[in-house]
Amino acid sequence: MSFISNFTASFDGQRTAFNSPHAQLKSHSLASINSKPTITIARPFRIDTFGSSRIALGRSSRVGRERSPRLTLINERLGHDRNVAGPSSILAYELVQGKLNLCIETSTQVKWSSMVVLNRSIPEPPTAVLLHGILGSRKNWGTFARRLAQEFPSWQFVLVDLRCHGDSASIKKRGPHTVASTALDVLKLIAQLRITPRVLIGHSFGGKVVLSMVEQAAKPLPRPVRVWVLDATPGKVQAGADGDDHPAELISFLRKLPKEVSSKRDIVNALVQKGFSKDVAQWVVTNLRPTSAAGSSLSSFSWVFDLEGIYEMYQSYEETNLWKVVENLPRGVHVNFLKAERSLHRWALEDLQRIHAAEESAADKGGGVEMHVLEDAGHWVHADNPDGLFRILSFTFKGVKV
Repeated sequence: MSFISNFTASFDGQRTAFNSPHAQLKSHSLASINSKPTITIARPFRIDTFGSSRIALGRSSRVGRERSPRLTLINERLGHDRNVAGPSSILAYELVQGKLNLCIETSTQVKWSSMVVLNRSIPEPPTAVLLHGILGSRKNWGTFARRLAQEFPSWQFVLVDLRCHGDSASIKKRGPHTVASTALDVLKLIAQLRITPRVLIGHSFGGKVVLSMVEQAAKPLPRPVRVWVLDATPGKVQAGADGDDHPAELISFLRKLPKEVSSKRDIVNALVQKGFSKDVAQWVVTNLRPTSAAGSSLSSFSWVFDLEGIYEMYQSYEETNLWKVVENLPRGVHVNFLKAERSLHRWALEDLQRIHAAEESAADKGGGVEMHVLEDAGHWVHADNPDGLFRILSFTFKGVKV
């Protein structure tokens, strides 16, 4: 049975709501509101993957046709109160909230309850989901998300560790490790959290993931959903110029290294000697965690990611073609492409022409496609030019009524 069929067989096909987790917290004492954004960290632990939550599915009207999951990104109000599940075992994530949102937290993690009753008198805050690229983690978005929460205090931002990355690497996932299966993970997570994303932001590999989320979500979407694809094209990935850091080569090199190393500096030096830039080398070793026993004089580090799974994911990223999504957008979806001026990947003239053609087609169908260029930035857009990226993204959050 295929991955999709396995997933379909796990549900009863009933449609249910994705409601804000903050509407579920009124029965507990609320944290005081201050001028800084609040960060809530949900750490994974072993529970039933789907718990008491259900993901909305659509059934085919044709008898005998194989059902496939169609998950909705839009809010469907509950007819009555429901209980919700505790922290997710689907993916690790953080919730960064503006000061106008309320939450319950301790110094390490939110005090979730598996029996919290929804209260619809609390308005649902607008939500954005931010996804990292290959070999990254949710921490890549931490500083930027806190800045957004400071500027737009009514919003909340979900930062996700994708499968095989960060804290999600400890959550075992069935293969294949693809763009599509990664997108389905995120759809399951937001369904379990019962949140209503109005904005999806994905960098590099994460850019194709958000497009795949749109492809797999229920259509049409009655509420506008804005999608940001940061320095990634919908089609085949083309390597940049000679001398650039190539992710495929980087992953292949890392796979040859021991799973446990004694020094971060040695790894940085090895990567630089192999021809990778020092910036990339220093970024890669942020994925090393100490493994030495307490009191031991010997230091050792191990990788937090699953390199074998990541190898599959990057192959899928290079090969996945999502032009059909861009050129046939459901009504209410607006896709924004952002190209870094010094992009790691080559943006072919054909890519730019197809995006501009999709702009006209989407406008006729009630959707939207736009192209942006971020000056003075390489592929790592949120690190190279965070001010420019912030200015470009800001109109998305200013334009939503709350």
